[in-house]
Amino acid sequence: MTDVLIVGYGPVGQVAAILLAQRGFTVHVVEKWATPYSMPRAVSYDGEASRILAACDLGDTLDPVCELSGEYTWKNGFGRTLLHVKVAEDGPTGWPDSISFYQPGLEAALAARGAALPGVRVLRGVEVTDLADHGDHVEVAAVDADGTPRTFTADWVLGCDGANSFVRRWLGAPVTDLGFGYDWLVCDVVLNEPVEFKPNNLQICDPARPRTAVSAGPDHRRWEFMRVPGETLAEFQTEASVWRLLGLFDITPDTARLDRYGVYTTQACYADTWRSGRVFLAGDAAHVMPPFLGQGMSSGFRDVINLAWKLDLVRRGLADATLLDTYEVERKAHVQHAIRMSIDSGKVICETDPKQAAGRDSVMLAALRRRTQAKHARSLREAIVDGVLHRRPDGTPAPHAGDPAPQGRVAAGGRTGRFDDVVVGGGFVLVTRADPATGGDPAAALDADDAAFLDALGVRRVTVRPADADAAPTDVVDLDGVHLGYLAGAAADAVLVRPDFYVFGVAAGPTGLAALVDDLRQQVAARVPQP
Repeated sequence: MTDVLIVGYGPVGQVAAILLAQRGFTVHVVEKWATPYSMPRAVSYDGEASRILAACDLGDTLDPVCELSGEYTWKNGFGRTLLHVKVAEDGPTGWPDSISFYQPGLEAALAARGAALPGVRVLRGVEVTDLADHGDHVEVAAVDADGTPRTFTADWVLGCDGANSFVRRWLGAPVTDLGFGYDWLVCDVVLNEPVEFKPNNLQICDPARPRTAVSAGPDHRRWEFMRVPGETLAEFQTEASVWRLLGLFDITPDTARLDRYGVYTTQACYADTWRSGRVFLAGDAAHVMPPFLGQGMSSGFRDVINLAWKLDLVRRGLADATLLDTYEVERKAHVQHAIRMSIDSGKVICETDPKQAAGRDSVMLAALRRRTQAKHARSLREAIVDGVLHRRPDGTPAPHAGDPAPQGRVAAGGRTGRFDDVVVGGGFVLVTRADPATGGDPAAALDADDAAFLDALGVRRVTVRPADADAAPTDVVDLDGVHLGYLAGAAADAVLVRPDFYVFGVAAGPTGLAALVDDLRQQVAARVPQP
């Protein structure tokens, strides 16, 4: 018997296993492939994904396989710049807005971290064949590579088994397909000699041949070419075709080695149901999106950190199981937004009609002159719009509830670094600012019941002071004003941040703070031992 059985051990399943094991869960992973897939698929992830990976306590193991994405430029078929984004090296999450990475290296680091956790057991070469949800546990039938039957039991099952998910089929979950299908030839290349590419990431929106050239992590590059009308798959996906197309970028067999190539068809779809009883979907098993904004893997990481903290509260008896219903509510809406934005970007990139492309160019060139594109580039940092959020009296989310929580540099107890590194814990965090007149902590006014509830949840209570203030050893100094700036902008004295780095809500004054805590208690249906 295990607490959670995860089906699939790609990056999303790996992060799920780590986050759960760090919370004390026992985790069994069943992966049908005997060895990890050795070729990269994803090549970038965003700042929120970086924050989640940091929560996996990977240390510096990702450094050799990651690099700053730098800049991202879109040009038209005539070489004119349509869009230019300088990727922030220190974004609102406290991490760069985009990281380019080599996926096999990332998976190796995650696998090593999972292997170091005593709660994680990984079974490779084992394929799940059936599930049976008995109400208080799930029975999982599987077979080894030699056909030997296996049976497992778990409190919960999490399907992280990709776009062709068995778990999704078992659920009978309908899939909404938005129908954005284009064939692209992916070419992963290792260069014989280091080359500095300017820009580091390039999208050429040429109706004659849309194409992409991006970093795939240190010493790795990816080129992608779209199949155009009138071109057959047979002629498109040959090695001769690969080298002919790479020649558009002066890449030849004399200057590079072809790591892999293959054709994939873009998809834009999501499962209509993400949970049935004790069985859940996450990552590509729940949603697949076009790759143009690099949000597929990052969205999967958001899925599993969302589910991990909710399962933790339920397992510890601090929340009713109905809390788990909010997983789909929160994540599906968020993913639908990412899919829509990915499709919108894809419509720009995949245009093959010269007249339509000329009209597109005119609009984008005008926007570039007006410098109105930066907001679009940052708009993927989307808030949660429903779920476990502080509410107004009419039941609608209160202002700032669902915001991605900012992260800045802080100092406390002789340590300096990102907030998550200095204020460790992995759970809820209540951040307050000291009263300007008295220096007092608003959280000190909470009554005994509220304090007991927060303690039972493991909420860390942090008083943040400005860099020029006299701070006690237990205080956190906001070195760059990020956290105090957020509170000031929200006209609040306190912000309660969820374990997945989204804001539950903000509050002003002792009365507002008490209402904030009471609202959280009601929403998680907490059963707190009496003091």
